[in-house]
Amino acid sequence: MRTFPVVPLLALLALLAACAAGPQEPLRPGADKPQTVTSAINLSGFPPDFRRGFGEGCDAARANDPARRPKGDSAYAVGWNDGFDYCRPKK
Repeated sequence: MRTFPVVPLLALLALLAACAAGPQEPLRPGADKPQTVTSAINLSGFPPDFRRGFGEGCDAARANDPARRPKGDSAYAVGWNDGFDYCRPKK
């Protein structure tokens, strides 16, 4: 009768369980608190419209609401898109 090594089998099961756990929350600073995300990262060199858009984009990402995405390439729209991408949970 043939026996299987237990340790490799357990390692494989642990790996499969980790993969099945689902998406993990982002580890980016401030992404879990959209209201204060702009103080958690350094946006001091950006214009106020960009910073406001970044915070609101982050808020939309955490609420899973991409429908509010602004159009155009204004500082607000660029900030919103960057904030949305920054705070969106990774898959």
